[in-house]
Amino acid sequence: MKKLLSAIIHVILFVLLTFLTQIGGIVWLISVLLHPIVARRLKFPAGMVKFFVFSVLYLISTFALVPVLAKPFGRVPLPLFSENHIRPVSVWTCILNRNYVRPELKRVLETVAGNMAGQFADTEIRYLDASLPFMNGFPLLPHLSHNDGCKLDLAYFYTDRKTGKPTNLQPAFSGYGVFEGPRTGENNTTEMCLEKGYWQYDYSKYLTLGSDPEKYVFDEVRTRAMIGLFAAQASVQKMFLEPHLKSRMGLNAIEKIGFQGCRAVRHDDHLHIQMRD
Repeated sequence: MKKLLSAIIHVILFVLLTFLTQIGGIVWLISVLLHPIVARRLKFPAGMVKFFVFSVLYLISTFALVPVLAKPFGRVPLPLFSENHIRPVSVWTCILNRNYVRPELKRVLETVAGNMAGQFADTEIRYLDASLPFMNGFPLLPHLSHNDGCKLDLAYFYTDRKTGKPTNLQPAFSGYGVFEGPRTGENNTTEMCLEKGYWQYDYSKYLTLGSDPEKYVFDEVRTRAMIGLFAAQASVQKMFLEPHLKSRMGLNAIEKIGFQGCRAVRHDDHLHIQMRD
């Protein structure tokens, strides 16, 4: 019975880690095989040794092996640390291998980030989820479409409420879930979708992983500039932006900016861009 329970736990971990990171399941199986060898040298509990072996193997694989293996699949990683005025909102995006895009999308991002830094001193574009490193069609949960390296979520810009100065920080630790909601008289898409029964439309409010919304104010100037720069890139096919923000920022004339539909989630906490496949 004990062996059966252990086998079930290993299967669950394999499936979960595979769906979360693509490589985690395989790394877990390897660590299970290797940890007895390490345990004989380290006088620690077996569970601790197993976690240590898995963590070391996983980090080595993620940062040394996966970028090389991803190239034949047409994917390259976005930077973990600040590079070309680009960095992730959270390091976990990179640790979980959710930072892979097509090379062309990376070049577009670098171009826009460079232009933004030229217009607004010290500005960095902070990215959220992109795609996993291997195989088109492999889902990046909980997204509906981030499965081919052609899609990327980006954080909006904010100013520090106390100082009034621009910042590259975001009100949510994950970058998701703190919304710049509609004002009185603006199109309330969230209310419409929820009334139609699309309960998931604003569920990202539960995925902030910690937030401090009172500290920041939505920076309309820099956000509008960033969206305009992406719209000007020929390889960018479409962008998703909540309708009330599109109208508020005077972007109605840009046909590439569309509504993602009620089946997805609201986009007044982040910008979704995608290039042609």
